[in-house]
Amino acid sequence: MTSPDPYILGHVTTPPARCSYLPDETASLTYRLSVGMPSEVLGELLRRGWRRHGCHLFRPACPACVKCRSIRVDVEHFAPSKSQRRCAARNAAISVVMQRPTVTPAHVQLYNAWHDERTDHRGWRQDQTTVAQYAESFLAGRWESAQEMLYYDGDELVGVSLVDVVQDALSSIYFYYHPRWLPQGPGTFSAMREIEFCRQTGRRWCYLGYWIAECQSMAYKNRFRPYEVLQAYGPDDAEPVWLPAEQ
Repeated sequence: MTSPDPYILGHVTTPPARCSYLPDETASLTYRLSVGMPSEVLGELLRRGWRRHGCHLFRPACPACVKCRSIRVDVEHFAPSKSQRRCAARNAAISVVMQRPTVTPAHVQLYNAWHDERTDHRGWRQDQTTVAQYAESFLAGRWESAQEMLYYDGDELVGVSLVDVVQDALSSIYFYYHPRWLPQGPGTFSAMREIEFCRQTGRRWCYLGYWIAECQSMAYKNRFRPYEVLQAYGPDDAEPVWLPAEQ
């Protein structure tokens, strides 16, 4: 692969701490700081288990646990299940616009409503963002791969999915939605639309981030079949090994 080194401004590994997904485990993350890189270079990092958020690339570096696995859907052979087809039918009225990432008052209002729901029902730390804070967190850097998928119910913005689009894949970064949309399965629907985008544009893989078999909040990710799991988080010069789930 083309070395990412010219695009990396620094790196750090966080001290081990209690895992937010598996409380009995100890977690650590390795971060790389970058303000942008060619999509083909980012694509190779995605193949090696890295994810991007703003100007940060990160992946697990847990000292004694390997349960957090990178997962990607085989778009060419994906076939929705009955429940996924029902979800698509429930959301037939939702329209989707794909474009370069932006921030508007509607983005901020939607994000804050979603975060408030997470605070009330999942114990998240109370937090409200502003247009400037949103731009600093989600839109920082110069990433040619960056796109957003806007979900509309009529004229109302009800969901935003931030993604990276590289030569042969889409990588899901962050998704938030209006709490009122929750009964219709927005998480499943957004993943299906990301997979469909890959299919329509000839991209082979849809990266859904990290998956932990024992974590209920991540359980939906292995329902998109067939999928592959990365076997190890290796160095940049090592060829990554992805295997189908049944292996």
